[in-house]
Amino acid sequence: MKTLIKDITHIQTGLFAKPSGIGELVYLQSKHFDEYGQLHAVLHPDLVADGISEKHLLKDGDVLFAAKGTKNFAAVFENHNEPSVASTSFFVIRPTDKKLLPQYLAWVLNSHTTQTLLKGQAIGTSIPSISKQVLENLEIAVPSIETQKAILQITKLRNREKSLKQKIETLREKQIQQQIINAIK
Repeated sequence: MKTLIKDITHIQTGLFAKPSGIGELVYLQSKHFDEYGQLHAVLHPDLVADGISEKHLLKDGDVLFAAKGTKNFAAVFENHNEPSVASTSFFVIRPTDKKLLPQYLAWVLNSHTTQTLLKGQAIGTSIPSISKQVLENLEIAVPSIETQKAILQITKLRNREKSLKQKIETLREKQIQQQIINAIK
């Protein structure tokens, strides 16, 4: 079944704030994520909580979508992280339908097909930006929870396979280099 994202989620923009270096909240920015959209392990609270509305506090399962710039990605916020708010670089997408897994939504948003579609609708030349309206009107397939979990498991296994292949290639290269060095001696 295909549906518009706006019909199964609530989308809001991140918060504009100036981190002070110390505080009670982490102010999540694009720089806190690697090139694959994975959150860096060590984050430090750098924003004072005074005056921050409860609606801006991230909840477990919120999907952060980096809508500004050339590096667009989606990541799921997990509540074992420090209390956090997202910067204006992000849209915070909160699933409202229990039949939609946040991890599946992030997978859809990160898929090559969706990325191509969204980038094609970005506005601005120096800093391209994907509008809230474009995101809200994105139509996605929402299969059963079991199928969503299977897709996520397959993706996890495929990523593990790619990582292992890369490690094997690195070790093979070291082995060959060592053999060459040994032959020269």
